[in-house]
Amino acid sequence: MTCLTLLLWISITSCVFVQAQDQSGFISIDCGIPDDSSYTDEKTNMKYVSDLGYVESGTSHSIVSDLQTTSLERQFQNVRSFPEGKRNCYSIKPQQGKGFKYLIRTRFMYGNYDGFSRTPEFDLYLGVNLWEPVVLVNETAIVTKEIIYTLPSDHIHVCVVDKNKGTPFLSVLEVRFVKNNTYDTPYEALMLGRRWDFGTTSNLQVRYKDDFYDRIWMPYKSNMKILNTSLTIDETNHNGFRPASIVMRTAISPGNESNPLTLTWSPDDPRSKFYVYMHFAEVQKLQSNETREFDIYVNDDLLAENFRPFYLFTDTRSTPEPVGRTKNEIVIRKTDLSTLPPIINAIEIYQINEFLQLPTDQQDVDTMMKIKMKYGVKKKNWQGDPCVPVDYSWEGLECLHSDNNTSPRLISLNLTSSALTGEIDPAFANLTSINKLDLSNNSLTGEVPDFLTSLVNLTVLNLEGNKLIGSIPAKLLEKSKDGSLSLRYGGNPGLCQSSSCQPTKKKKSGYIVPLVAAVLVLLVLLIVLALFCHFKRRSRRDAISNKLYSNGVNTGPLDIAKRYFNYSEVVEVTNNFERVLGKGGFGKVYHGVLNGDQVAVKVLSEESAQGYKEFRAEVELLMRVHHTNLTSLIGYCNEDNHMSLIYEYMANGNLGDYLSGKSSLILSWEERLQISLDAAQGLEYLHYGCKPPIVHRDVKPTNILLNEKLQAKIADFGLSRSFPVEGTSQVSTVVAGTIGYLDPEYYTTRQMNEKSDVYSFGVVLLEVVTGKPAISRSRTQSVHLSDEVGSMLASGDIRGIVDQRLGGRFEAGSAWKITEIALACASESSAKRPTMSEVVMELKKSVVGKVNDRDSYRDGPVRMVTMNLDTEMVPKAR
Repeated sequence: MTCLTLLLWISITSCVFVQAQDQSGFISIDCGIPDDSSYTDEKTNMKYVSDLGYVESGTSHSIVSDLQTTSLERQFQNVRSFPEGKRNCYSIKPQQGKGFKYLIRTRFMYGNYDGFSRTPEFDLYLGVNLWEPVVLVNETAIVTKEIIYTLPSDHIHVCVVDKNKGTPFLSVLEVRFVKNNTYDTPYEALMLGRRWDFGTTSNLQVRYKDDFYDRIWMPYKSNMKILNTSLTIDETNHNGFRPASIVMRTAISPGNESNPLTLTWSPDDPRSKFYVYMHFAEVQKLQSNETREFDIYVNDDLLAENFRPFYLFTDTRSTPEPVGRTKNEIVIRKTDLSTLPPIINAIEIYQINEFLQLPTDQQDVDTMMKIKMKYGVKKKNWQGDPCVPVDYSWEGLECLHSDNNTSPRLISLNLTSSALTGEIDPAFANLTSINKLDLSNNSLTGEVPDFLTSLVNLTVLNLEGNKLIGSIPAKLLEKSKDGSLSLRYGGNPGLCQSSSCQPTKKKKSGYIVPLVAAVLVLLVLLIVLALFCHFKRRSRRDAISNKLYSNGVNTGPLDIAKRYFNYSEVVEVTNNFERVLGKGGFGKVYHGVLNGDQVAVKVLSEESAQGYKEFRAEVELLMRVHHTNLTSLIGYCNEDNHMSLIYEYMANGNLGDYLSGKSSLILSWEERLQISLDAAQGLEYLHYGCKPPIVHRDVKPTNILLNEKLQAKIADFGLSRSFPVEGTSQVSTVVAGTIGYLDPEYYTTRQMNEKSDVYSFGVVLLEVVTGKPAISRSRTQSVHLSDEVGSMLASGDIRGIVDQRLGGRFEAGSAWKITEIALACASESSAKRPTMSEVVMELKKSVVGKVNDRDSYRDGPVRMVTMNLDTEMVPKAR
């Protein structure tokens, strides 16, 4: 399918206000409105801003006044047109950045803004790859292009490309942050094909605030039977997809209850592949003698067997692999046990877009962006990617395009006569593949920097016609003499070849005496200030030094093979400690960026009870342990009183925030099972994969971190200890750990072994199941979670045990099993506790069993009553 044009009926959307996310992950741009202007849309309550700062070219226009009706959304009344240049790009830097998933939407309405009454046709690019062509059938047609995209860099480039079929333009550009573990496929780009709201009785589209991610749900009209409810769907819980509650309130079913429900669509290109997401929720309160159960087939393959929708809760079923043929078909057929026909509430169909073209090497891109901003370079095609596509590469650049699946590299940069001023920026040193650099005929000042000698591939350097001074670096002169470098530097009156020459200085004897006096006074003031600062710093440093040097330890690099960072580098990585991610016993954790990748930097605070001993223990332990479920240490700093640990960045924080309610996201039962298995596997590796074994000693939810895919990793190894022989105990003079998770046997005997971690993990597992804290406190008593759950399980009250926020969306058998495992781990006696290997084995059974129960596959083609998703259209734009 080359293009799917949705003709949207524009009307005032219904204002059903439900809880929705704030707009911190939203970027809403109304293209073509006056610079620096903004407004809050009265229909969605979203703030739209002008495109100033997002685009460097184009002209603003208004559509013809005849079409500026009250029923037309405000965003379509203006456009930005691009009459010059082949490629024009918007550049957006979302808050979350690289590695995160976004819904990106572009919208177009021609509106005869140019008075020519000729609708254009042009290409839409996302970065360096073709997104889709844009074809408008008339002046009032509204075309929406939507894509779900995982960012390979910190920037999004949305570009329109002229095809000589009319001037490209853009009406609206919207970016919405999407939860990373939704729409999870191996492909970085999914283009929206269809998104239908089944059973709606209105002709209104649904979007934010009703929809959490601001997806636009289109009404689908059919002659099917409509089911609905006035109650709220997903009131106390939701899955990660979070379709709008108002959409999920309605559903359709076959008019003849014995017939299956069949949906079809035929792509323009039969080679197209799709992912299908079907959303189900039971909207009728079933009686004891009623059952709604059905099988779901996609292109004759069984997707879900014996499926029963939850009452008033959304359950999403999606194809695990892309599907596609000339005519695609979804068949939903009731089972023999079912007394009611099948239903469906909503559907989303996304087409794969394989982005095969690699962008320019990220270091080269970042360098060119810095150079562009530093010197304010104004070249009409310096937009988007510098090298790709080749037809639109930046003026003055040459790039090397390799055939071995590597990114293009910049090999030549010609900035002659580009009005450059100031000194030669250090950013040029990052163009490590460059062969030719021409900076001639500008107004560059200062000396020729030494860093140019680090460009080992440089064969041509032209510095002619500037205002450079001083001497040329000796290495550049040597390369020029041996013929490996063509060096040109004429037209710089203050520049000479000798390394000993210096710019001449005119004597100004009349000012010497006052100048000397002023310098002496300033020097005295500086000495006094320096002494004051010295003694102040010394008093602070002494307090920390008592911790650092009490055992005769020294600062500086430890005797281990891991990258050592100076404190100045830590400051640079964290952008001067700009953004705090969290705080623990060690100190604050800051967000950082290292070589383009996000990192977390844990910095020891002066008030921290932990010190050098714990710091060194964590660094040395993480040097020798490597596992997918343990956080990775990238480097460390140990300079004077500055101690820092640099870890991989875990985008979704810690498990404790989700269980305690600090995070608005409620983890599903499936997510809880997988997170528990991940954490258990990390502990199992410490106990049995390390020689000698390692006991963590502080297992708790806040020390279980989650990455962008909600994969769990054990963190914080400052209290961890090794044992010389597996299975033996070690006497600890000081009990370490956290109350509630602390092994009672270890507390009383001081005998510590790997079963202490098993106890702590058991308590964590109980929290995962119940959503309750390890210890519940009242005015009269404190009750441990294991005691509370044990008594409830003995009475058979599994539904009272499981987190009430799940709203019953779990399988009782699985919950029983996990709770029993947790209580066994949290036994008072270590002898009664299982090993972590046994725990992992049982958890794997539960996770696999959960998948097999609901998502098993078999063959079984079905054909019957059909709804065509291609021909059933929404009302057209007015």
